[in-house]
Amino acid sequence: MQAAQQGLSWVSIVRLGLVQTALGAIVVLTTSTLNRVMVVEVGLAATVPGALVALHYAVQMLRPRFGHISDNAPRRTPWILLGICVLALGGAGAAAATSLMLTDKTLGLIAAVIAFLAIGFGVGLSGTSLLATLAEHVAEKRRAAAATIVWMMMIAGFVVTTIIAGKLLDPFSPMRLIAVSGGVSVVAVLVAFVALWGVEPDANARMRETKPKIDFKVALKDVWNDREARRFTYFVFISMLAYNMQDLILEPFAGAVFTFSPGESTKLSGVQHGGVLAGMILMAVTGSVFGGSRKTVLKAWMVGGCLASAIAVAGLCLAASLGPTAPLKPLVFALGLANGSFAVAAIASMMALAKGQANAQAREGTRMGVWGAAQAIAFGLGGFVGTVAIDIASLLTSSKAMAYGSVFALEGLTFLAAALLAARINHGGALVVERSTMRAAMQNGL
Repeated sequence: MQAAQQGLSWVSIVRLGLVQTALGAIVVLTTSTLNRVMVVEVGLAATVPGALVALHYAVQMLRPRFGHISDNAPRRTPWILLGICVLALGGAGAAAATSLMLTDKTLGLIAAVIAFLAIGFGVGLSGTSLLATLAEHVAEKRRAAAATIVWMMMIAGFVVTTIIAGKLLDPFSPMRLIAVSGGVSVVAVLVAFVALWGVEPDANARMRETKPKIDFKVALKDVWNDREARRFTYFVFISMLAYNMQDLILEPFAGAVFTFSPGESTKLSGVQHGGVLAGMILMAVTGSVFGGSRKTVLKAWMVGGCLASAIAVAGLCLAASLGPTAPLKPLVFALGLANGSFAVAAIASMMALAKGQANAQAREGTRMGVWGAAQAIAFGLGGFVGTVAIDIASLLTSSKAMAYGSVFALEGLTFLAAALLAARINHGGALVVERSTMRAAMQNGL
């Protein structure tokens, strides 16, 4: 009983982080390496891989259903592993499909659509079930640090995979691409299997077997009717839309306005990711130190992080007008710092709200699924909105600096809207809702 109250140990949290590392290792090849091969080696328009990536985000609208499935299962870990396996097949299939495009573009594109559907299915199933496991079993005092650990390990998966795969892919050939991608998928599945073995408490399975099953529509309606869950969904969508809006325009901005070379703009992206990591670490430390006011700290970081992101983006607007004399790298690092702090605070808040609002029927997965779907849709739309806004702004003005500055201004306003939504979220309201619901059920003899 005491172990259950304490939640997962740090070792178990790191083991779940390894699963996120495996997930990131497969995904990063599909969104970066395959994207480049399709455009450069195959000669497709950039919109083709963009549409395929958007497709894998669209599939993740099924996350609420995936979360509900894991809610009604005795254990969540088999669903995490199943998702990783499907993702691995999709990742290897996407590499094979990309290689096929070199000889038959039509057949290769058909195969790629199927593969990216599998990628979206695998990411949605494994990712939602993993977050629900963390929400259900991580103690409150460890949530901020746990969120940081898991997401930093996913980023580590990005970094390690791109470095190793980059070396193995030279000299490039279609068969080498398939072999490297397939090898990454196999290693990822093995790592996930070992990491998940015995990590879920045995008491959890016995507890779940005695609980009544609940219909998906009822569970989804219950989540959406909860005011705090609904507010948090809006916050996740708006904040992640703003977060991803600069993703596809930051490097072109550095090249067009600051005359950065491709290598310099790539390094600028590294500066941003360094800021994101620093923000995550900073938030995790403060979230763990202030023990008696963790929920207040999470809310403060969400609001403050969004406001700081808006200020950093305003700095980019000013930099666009100043040109090469502006301190671009410090501004980009500051943007990453603000982004990382509010993003990991939002993830920790997901755990708190999902755990706090989950009643005897265990709906952590359904709630995580709703928020994960909102995040996936926002990520898919964010890059698209940013690029479309640049094209429109470029038609309205001949100044590249003014065009980029106007889009950054739009992003800043979106961050301000996210900060307003975050300020209205009540982390403690969930328990009140559930207690009143339980009291009413007891009065009615349920």
